[in-house]
Amino acid sequence: MTSPGTTTPAPDPVPAPEPAPAPAPAPEPRELAADLVVIGGGLGGVAAALTAARLGHRVILTEADPWLGGQLTVQGVPPDESAWVESHPNSASYTEFREAVREHYRQNFPLTQSARADAQLNPGKGFVSKLCHEPRIGALVLEQMLSPLLSSGQITWLREHEPTAAERDGDRISSVVVRELRTGVETILRVPLIVDATELGDLLELGEVEHVIGAEARSEHGELHAPEQADPLDQQAITWCCALEWAPGNRELVPRPALYERYATVVPDFWPGPQLSFDDVHPITLEVRHRPVFLEDPVGDEGVQDGRGMWHYRRVRSQEVLEPGTPGGEISLVNWPQIDFWDLPLLGVGAEERARAEDEARQLTLSFVHWLQTEAPRTGGGHGYPELRLRGDVLGTADGLARQPYIRESRRIRALFTVTEEHIGREMRGEFAGPAEFADSVGTGHYRIDLHPSTSARTYVDIDSFPFQIPLGALIPADVTNLLPANKNIGTTHITNGAYRLHPVEWSIGEAVGALAEICRRRGVTPAEVHASPERVAELQALLRDELGVRLEWPEAIRRRLPEPDEALR
Repeated sequence: MTSPGTTTPAPDPVPAPEPAPAPAPAPEPRELAADLVVIGGGLGGVAAALTAARLGHRVILTEADPWLGGQLTVQGVPPDESAWVESHPNSASYTEFREAVREHYRQNFPLTQSARADAQLNPGKGFVSKLCHEPRIGALVLEQMLSPLLSSGQITWLREHEPTAAERDGDRISSVVVRELRTGVETILRVPLIVDATELGDLLELGEVEHVIGAEARSEHGELHAPEQADPLDQQAITWCCALEWAPGNRELVPRPALYERYATVVPDFWPGPQLSFDDVHPITLEVRHRPVFLEDPVGDEGVQDGRGMWHYRRVRSQEVLEPGTPGGEISLVNWPQIDFWDLPLLGVGAEERARAEDEARQLTLSFVHWLQTEAPRTGGGHGYPELRLRGDVLGTADGLARQPYIRESRRIRALFTVTEEHIGREMRGEFAGPAEFADSVGTGHYRIDLHPSTSARTYVDIDSFPFQIPLGALIPADVTNLLPANKNIGTTHITNGAYRLHPVEWSIGEAVGALAEICRRRGVTPAEVHASPERVAELQALLRDELGVRLEWPEAIRRRLPEPDEALR
């Protein structure tokens, strides 16, 4: 209390707020240069970088994911390979990769004596491939193959970098900008030759390279199974794969996703019922079929005993090859028709719609797993398999799903030469005609023309093809001189992409691109100039065949092979 005649001192003035610090200026983009830049670390990107670096190139390899391997690892799909992958391998380096996977198991896993001695060891004994293995092991082996080249500086690997821009100067891509996902720091890459090995052909859009998306009209190439009208939004379903373990006693159930009711009740026009079911469509005959996950009820801790149920399709960990008493259960990768997402396309739409498509694809997979665990009819009676649990560690994730969706279809270059159904389709060419022969072959492959249901409500297109070659002309864009494709973005059509999109073919495409880079450097020419010169094509083929061990043609008996029975559950 103050005395009379005194005044109350004024309060201290409130200090003015400190001005907010100015935002730190964005760091200036750094610049890097090399002989070759490979954007995308899938199988084609790895093969291109590996081949070029082993031939003496300084290579910059970028990949948005921490893992290498694309569809094999990041997308969680064991290799789909030809029936002759062991007897007639497509290349020495692809065989090197496959054998390194087997050697990893021999050195690090408690294999039975018979499994260890098996020259064709199949760790998961899945029947989609002669080498079903955990995706994380594929990523590890790929990095090991690059390891000496990373150590020497021959390859610079920019992990977790995505392309954001490509500057075009006339008929050349003068630079590509990549951004580090963790920090946002950008790097400008200036090189004489650039490889687009991204999963969706990102540089084709960023660099305004002429390209195609979706389905061409039948009138464009005369393909027997092409639609009457072109439809850019007719794109194959994507699939968000997951890994499941048979784990008796498991009670870690997937919560019911928000879109569960939709997938449990909506019936597409071309499908026999809702996707949350064991009913699907035979890809070739389009007949309805019923395929439970287990043909017999699983038996105790030994896991499944049924031989060729859906569980065995892409099984990547089999108790049969491990010593009795080895901890852990069997693991299978789920890439089944029930989780094909065909509602929305990824290409030709905005970022918001693409993000929605990816989110709904994830919800479809989680809905299917929830249904499996809680409502699916058990082969032995009752409902639900709570013993099935997600194993995200196999895929390098915490949520049990693959790191990225499985992409079947990309942007495709307008190439100097386009592979069409007339070149490889058995029905269109004639039962015993064999495939077209390409004088500029740079590799080989084989797979059926296998198109999954599409975003235009089209059902399967699954037709037989002959073992084929990879023509050099399909790897060279018509409108740019220094960009090459090394994934699913080569000069195929919507139809033939269904055969050229598989693992060993993608590897061979990348290997051919790496060798082509060497011929371009050696002779001071562009890829198109190599293609235009029979002498340069022969030089490239000699490099591939004689120095790199690449198969450029099939033996006649294989080229004109008789139709095979439908052995696999596609």
